[in-house]
Amino acid sequence: MPEKAGLKHWVVSVGLGFAISLVAIVIGEHTIRIGPAAIVLFPIIWAVLIGAIVGLQKILPITGRVRAVGEPQIRIGIVLFLALLGMGIGPSIGKVTNLGPAILLQEVGHIFGTVIIALPIAVGLRMGRSAIGASWSVDRESFLAFAIERFGTRSPEYRGVFGVWIFGSLFGALYISLIAGLLGSLDILHPLALALGLGLGSSSMMLGGVGALSVLYPSQATEIMALAGLSNLVTNIVGFYAGVFLSLPLARKLYLFWTRIWRRPTVEIEEAKLVARGAVPDGDASRAENTRRGSAGDVSEVPSGDGGAVKAEGAPSDPPEPTGRKVSLFVYASAGGLGLLLNAIGTGAFEPRQLLGTVFLLALTAMSFQMARWVPAVPASVWVLGLATIISAPFVPFSASLTGLVDGMDVMLFGLLQLALIGLSLGRDVKAVKQLSWRVVVIALITLTSSFVVAAVLAQTVLHL
Repeated sequence: MPEKAGLKHWVVSVGLGFAISLVAIVIGEHTIRIGPAAIVLFPIIWAVLIGAIVGLQKILPITGRVRAVGEPQIRIGIVLFLALLGMGIGPSIGKVTNLGPAILLQEVGHIFGTVIIALPIAVGLRMGRSAIGASWSVDRESFLAFAIERFGTRSPEYRGVFGVWIFGSLFGALYISLIAGLLGSLDILHPLALALGLGLGSSSMMLGGVGALSVLYPSQATEIMALAGLSNLVTNIVGFYAGVFLSLPLARKLYLFWTRIWRRPTVEIEEAKLVARGAVPDGDASRAENTRRGSAGDVSEVPSGDGGAVKAEGAPSDPPEPTGRKVSLFVYASAGGLGLLLNAIGTGAFEPRQLLGTVFLLALTAMSFQMARWVPAVPASVWVLGLATIISAPFVPFSASLTGLVDGMDVMLFGLLQLALIGLSLGRDVKAVKQLSWRVVVIALITLTSSFVVAAVLAQTVLHL
């Protein structure tokens, strides 16, 4: 049984995260020009990169107990960040009431980008049924949970979902920020269309893309943030159901079509026929073929002797995440207090009313976690973004007073600590990353890129930007 984390582990985790955040603020924003394009690097990216370097170094290695105490800080802090983000969306909601078709059409873009573009490539790369899991959606947390329940953790579909999920979790924010900065600097697509395309269902990816676009278009930063947040909210609410009831059935039927086009072995095509009818066959017909060719396996679990499953080499071995009332109180206080301090350092300004604003955001965060316990189908991240957006909307009494409490608080700086902690956690996942088949990495890049770009193109077409 791993030893429980003590006070020193909390001090190391919070202290390192805060120190990394300070260094990221000092480094600041930098734009690297590559011909007509540009790569934008800013504090969020620095925080993740520096955190990853510290988390992976072997001189003074980050222990599992330090990473374990970082988990509740990340989980609660990210929801707190979304509360502040929602308070910025509400006042702008009147400006985007005519964007309904564009926001809903982004889901068409996501389906087209994943199933239509990524699936045939995944089948061509001999991924077998893992191709379905890797390409039916952008594979965020809700999709991973669905895959576990629907397919089981020993299924090829689950391995595909898990591969894209872990890649997106570790590198998605950095990759999307680079792509958004590159496309934004080329002036091919309108920045507001790109903002709508950022609704990928991932707060960190959206944040990375918004940061890059805001640096390139500072005069439109507020609108970019509002549209991206609103788009991400719609994806969180609608995208999951669109994925389950539209993307997945389409992917399973097209999987049969593409196995025939790519002339896969007969046994694989026969298995694909069962998949197209909605079945989840035992085993994996593609594994024998891939083993014969000497291809690398995907992240997987292997059966144990008692018929259960044991984690493959490299599975996380950190102690359980600490829980309890004292833990929650400390995490809420440190996330709010240090977020406010980083905001003051980064902006060079502090207003006493922001203390009340932080308390209000913390209350919204706590309420959202309680709502998630009452309605488990809706995560706290969706609750908090929706509640904050509604509360700060112009049609709500006293909304101006509430938004005034958080005026001057930069959402990018407020959530910096949590992104540094995400970087530090990489040491736990590095072996799992090494087990990722290169094919999953390729499909993850294609899925994220095509979903973002196709959704942005559709938004620009509908809005005539």
